[in-house]
Amino acid sequence: MLVHIRKARVIDPQSDFNNKVADVLIENGVIVKIASSIKVEGALEIKEKGLCISPGWVDVFADYCEPGYEHKETISTGLACAASGGFTEVFLSPNTQPVISTKSIVQYTLQKGAGNIVSLYPLGTATQNAEGKELAEMMDMRSYGAIAFSDGWKPIQNTGLMLKALEYIKAFHGIMLQIPVDTSLASGGLMNEGLNSTRLGMAGIPALAETIMVHRDIELVRYTGSRLHITGISTAESVEMVRKAKAEGLAITCSVTPYHLALTDDTLTHYESIYKVSPPLRTEADRQALIEGFADGTIDCISSHHKPQDWDSKTKEFEYSADGMAVQELSFSILWNTLKDKINIDRLAEAMSTLPRDIFGLASAEIKKGNRANLTIFTTEGKYSLTPAKVFSISKNNPFIGKELAGRVVGIINNGQIHINK
Repeated sequence: MLVHIRKARVIDPQSDFNNKVADVLIENGVIVKIASSIKVEGALEIKEKGLCISPGWVDVFADYCEPGYEHKETISTGLACAASGGFTEVFLSPNTQPVISTKSIVQYTLQKGAGNIVSLYPLGTATQNAEGKELAEMMDMRSYGAIAFSDGWKPIQNTGLMLKALEYIKAFHGIMLQIPVDTSLASGGLMNEGLNSTRLGMAGIPALAETIMVHRDIELVRYTGSRLHITGISTAESVEMVRKAKAEGLAITCSVTPYHLALTDDTLTHYESIYKVSPPLRTEADRQALIEGFADGTIDCISSHHKPQDWDSKTKEFEYSADGMAVQELSFSILWNTLKDKINIDRLAEAMSTLPRDIFGLASAEIKKGNRANLTIFTTEGKYSLTPAKVFSISKNNPFIGKELAGRVVGIINNGQIHINK
């Protein structure tokens, strides 16, 4: 298949065409020509106002629910969400049933995702069955394709066990991925602890439930010399602790969700469970600190924390409803709508493509003649909305559906295949 991308701004620091407007010709999944202008017949032409291309985007934490919870999402529908959202690589949460805790489940997951335009990378659990009691066979899972290690939505609470896990993965230069929640402090909480939780009469989750975990894990990295990625960072104090740890030279990286950058606990005015997430939405001061941390590079990359929930799980009393948003399909538009006046598109593309590749050791996707095409095609111009009819996810717990947002993903090219959003 011949694909002709017309007049696109190339955003790739590794490319000779970085920040230049160029035509790109792709044949059978390989970039065969890049030039200021290309004339060709019989090609699928992609042309749009404000068109940009970058190396394919990476989502470092998403939940596709399979095996075990296919009524919420499947690997097939999840990968369709990723393609629509501009992601060419996705790291899959291990909190399935059974959990991704053995090499056989790693293999099963990879086989389910094989042949797709989006490349799937399972996260193996750090502890057996994500129970936080004994270490899992991480080296075995690594040898069969686990990209990193995490107990996912059940962050490791036992300090001694987390220490052992960090020491264990040093043998093969692995990375531990952790959501920063101290469950003993967050227990019973429903939203951020503050003025809004008091006004609504709801039990709060203090910022301390996050910051004490971030502090603990930074200290463990300092002690072990291992590597840690904190995903879903949400408080100003956490950002500052990570900033200082990086300045010290510790192997700490972190990511933020689109909704923590875009929303605050002020959205929880009518007990709307669609805004119930973990970590919870914080204050405007926290949100501004996250934006500043993202702009200056303290926060390295983006993780959608795509967490589909079926209607029954979300549409009930706030106290009993499940947490999470399924925003992978709209991640870019949410981010650009929020950040367009605060950062340039180069920084956002870096956070979604080159930095996660560097952190987790993925192959380069340099935009260069002769390379396999691994591209995300998008535009920063105009405003768009995703209608319910065009949502790929089985679940609809996404408060941004139907809302007008800035910027749009046009499509992706990867693994010799092309997906174009209609």
